[in-house]
Amino acid sequence: MHFIFFLLLLFYPTCFLARTTPPATTMISTVNHHNSTWSTFGKFIDTSKGSHVSGISDLKNYMQRFGYLQVSETSINDEFNEEFEVAITRYQRKLGLTVTGKLDTETISQMTVPRCGVRDTAPPLNTHAIQHYKYFKGKPRWSRAMPTTLTYAFSPNNIISSVNLSDIKVIFRRAFSRWSSVIPVNFTEAEDYGFSDIKIGFYNGDHDDGEPFDGVLGVLAHGFSPESGRLHLDAAETWAVDFEREKSAVAIDLESVAIHEIGHVLGLAHSSVKESVMYPSLKPREKKTDLKVDDIEGIQQLYGSNPNFNIEALAQSDTSSNRGVGSKIELRLSWWTIAFAMVLIACVNIKG
Repeated sequence: MHFIFFLLLLFYPTCFLARTTPPATTMISTVNHHNSTWSTFGKFIDTSKGSHVSGISDLKNYMQRFGYLQVSETSINDEFNEEFEVAITRYQRKLGLTVTGKLDTETISQMTVPRCGVRDTAPPLNTHAIQHYKYFKGKPRWSRAMPTTLTYAFSPNNIISSVNLSDIKVIFRRAFSRWSSVIPVNFTEAEDYGFSDIKIGFYNGDHDDGEPFDGVLGVLAHGFSPESGRLHLDAAETWAVDFEREKSAVAIDLESVAIHEIGHVLGLAHSSVKESVMYPSLKPREKKTDLKVDDIEGIQQLYGSNPNFNIEALAQSDTSSNRGVGSKIELRLSWWTIAFAMVLIACVNIKG
């Protein structure tokens, strides 16, 4: 019996390997961000409440810009105070990071990733709050009877020469079709820019909408809530329609950004789900073009479902990888269950 007990102690702990392990330390990207403010954030790693470090004011401006901090000009200083700690906590919770209230490596890394210029909807400090799709204040939508058609057009004066206009149009046609496949809204390109519902353009710096662009990386684009219809992209970016052709290390996938900003134009705010297209950030050379269940459920709450769309099939596809991990764990545990049963049988036989 002592030998049997020893075997159980020796092998039983392996059943706990299925526990979630702490994430590995994330290294700050060495890509040249060409954004003098954001690229200096790395020096604040491990800073916490009570610290006073030159440049914290830049982080406070970042937090204010993206909806996590309400401060006056007099309070934009270099003190890491309690108010700033709360802002960091909300930022971490919103973006699915480990909640520490500190400027850890993971948080600083996230802050330096290029992103959409639309402010985030900061979550409450309730740790049990569900993280998923969000809407703009008042939950605005295009107030049309469904099904409906929205027109879109490209600004004749605000376009880029680095990508062929024909390629840009193909990309946007495909991006609009992703959304129309799940809701009863069709999109058609119009010739008259002035009278189109959705107006698309590429702009540099301050372009008179209160949301200036900042050059390469940093803020990539922004879309305004319904029924504004304005969709603006930073002309300074290295926009890519094909990463095989565009080799730049700072290339940004145009289709991924187009799909995201169309979501804003339709009424979706930023999601907390990292895999969703409505997550606020996008790394250089990253492609994110498939609508996830979170995106679809959010947009269908506003417009209803395209009668030809089946969300159950997509939901099964979205969770297949997780089921695969779960099945491996179950298989591992089932083997140990069998082994444990065999040990018990041997024990009974020894007693007999």
